[in-house]
Amino acid sequence: MVVFAGQGDARRSMALLWRGGDPGEERPGETRPGPKPGLSVDVIVETAIEVADREGMAALSMRKVGERLGRSGMALYTYVPSKGELIDLMYDRVLAELPAAYDVSAGWRAAVTSWAAHTLEFYLRHPWVLQVSQARPVLGPNEFAVLEGVVGILRGTGLGPRRVRGVVALLFDFVRGAAKSVSESRQAPSATGVSDEEWWQVRSHLLEEVAPGFAARYPMVSWVESQDGEPEEPDEPDGSAGLLGLDACEPYLGQRVGETFAIGLSVLLDGIEAAVKAS
Repeated sequence: MVVFAGQGDARRSMALLWRGGDPGEERPGETRPGPKPGLSVDVIVETAIEVADREGMAALSMRKVGERLGRSGMALYTYVPSKGELIDLMYDRVLAELPAAYDVSAGWRAAVTSWAAHTLEFYLRHPWVLQVSQARPVLGPNEFAVLEGVVGILRGTGLGPRRVRGVVALLFDFVRGAAKSVSESRQAPSATGVSDEEWWQVRSHLLEEVAPGFAARYPMVSWVESQDGEPEEPDEPDGSAGLLGLDACEPYLGQRVGETFAIGLSVLLDGIEAAVKAS
């Protein structure tokens, strides 16, 4: 399921994102007859985030959010014009959890490593965010703050704007891809009724049965999956392997993802470093 941002009314959505106009909030000097409303844009957005976090993007609807608040779905439209604007607001709101700036005193490489770990953990807290397409940005204040932070790190490399734009896109694609793999692995057992361990165990035995001579037929695959003859490497290259918080409840997944993420990030940073030296 892919959700495209910016599907609501552009002016209303941008006004709500930047709070240039909030129909659910009283403006200074403005009075309204009767009791103050029990709803607000902030309350609706926070409740919608709770629904998406617990039940996924597919379960999100104005009616479901209204039920959580003890109101009808129609009651929300006074504050948020449609689900399109609501998704924009939800997306930008959760981005506020990410740091807006990073300490670069230890160098840009260490700062990017911290950024990548924080961003990966953020996606795993809110896996529905991965379903919001990057093709069309929300253009909200927190989205720009996140971008400001990572560009601020890379500005110190000395690379020009064009190359920094490419590096930023590459970093986001890498981290989002890793988060998507973890998120889908977490969802698979409940969605299929089969644990990862059982799934692999059954198919591994069947592969031996139906594909005799597998190693000779696919020598490169067999080599890359082997551990024989590999030199000892640091457990946590760039300090990023143990940052996922998966080991306690998902030891196999945590180890494999942490290792893969750390190695991939290290190679990616090596490439950036080589581009810096060559510039």
